[in-house]
Amino acid sequence: MSNPYLSNSSLFGKSKPGAVNPYGGVPQGAQSSGYATTATSPSYDQQFAGVEQSYYGPDAGPAQTGRLTYDDVIMKTGGLLAVVVAVAAASWFLVPASLQLPAMIVGAVGGLILGLVNSFKKEPSPALIIAYGVLEGVFLGLISGFFETMWPGIVVQAVLATFITFAVTLALYKSGKVRVTPKFTRFLMIGLISYGIFSLVNIGLMLFTNVGGAFGVRSMEIFGIPIGAVIGLVAVVLAAMSLIMDFDMIAKGIRNGAPRKFAWSAAFGITVTLIWLYIEFLRLIAILRGGD
Repeated sequence: MSNPYLSNSSLFGKSKPGAVNPYGGVPQGAQSSGYATTATSPSYDQQFAGVEQSYYGPDAGPAQTGRLTYDDVIMKTGGLLAVVVAVAAASWFLVPASLQLPAMIVGAVGGLILGLVNSFKKEPSPALIIAYGVLEGVFLGLISGFFETMWPGIVVQAVLATFITFAVTLALYKSGKVRVTPKFTRFLMIGLISYGIFSLVNIGLMLFTNVGGAFGVRSMEIFGIPIGAVIGLVAVVLAAMSLIMDFDMIAKGIRNGAPRKFAWSAAFGITVTLIWLYIEFLRLIAILRGGD
C-alpha cells in the first residue's frame, strides 16, 4: 500500500491513465496485450524526445524554482510602502484631535515592538510585517500632521529628501562606487550603537529634565551651531549607509538562492530604514527652519 500523501500530492503527481511510462513498458492503467508493442504504445523516438527536453532544455529560472528575485523585492517593498502611506494619510485626516496623541503613542510603541519581533524572527511573517506597516503608518501620519502645522511645507520637503537620498544611495551602490566592506560594516555598527545611546539619553532628558527645548539636547547650540543640525546630518548619513547595507544583503540573498518568501524580509528592512530616514529629515529640517 502506497503512502497516501505521496499518491495525492501534486509534488509527486498521480499517475494518469494513458500516461507515458518512461521506462518503455505498458502505460499505467492500460492492459497488456501480450505483445511487445501496440498501436497506441509510445515510440522510442517519442520517449527519447521527452528525456532530451529534460536534459537539454533551458534551465529553470528563479521564478520556476521559488527563489528570490529583484522583482519579488520590488513588489513587496512597493506594497508595504503603499500600506504605510495609505494608513498615514488616513490617520492624518481622519483621527480626531482628541485621539491623536494616544493613537500616535500606540503607533510608535506598537511599531517598535513589532519591529523587534520581525527583526528576530527566523522566518518572515507577512501578517506581522503588514501590521508593522499599519502601526508605523498611524504614527507617521499623526507626527507629520503635527510638524506640518508647526512648519508648513515640511512634509513635502522631508519626503523629497528621503526619496532623493534613496535614489542616490541606490545609484552609488549599483555603480560600485560604494561597497560594503568589513571596515564599512564596523563603522556603521559603531555609529548605530552610539546614536542609539544618544537617543535614549536625550529622550530621558526631555522627559525628566528641562534641558534643551522641544528636541532636548538637539535644540541647544555650541558656538552658534545647532547641535541638532550636526546630529541630524550624522543620523542621515547612518541611515543612508544602512540603506546600502540593505541593498547588499538583498543582492547576496538573491545570489545565494534564498527562498522567495524572504522578499518580505527585504521589504521590511528597506521600509524600516526609509521610515527612520524620513523622521530624521523631518527633525533636521524643523531645527534648521527654527521658529519660522
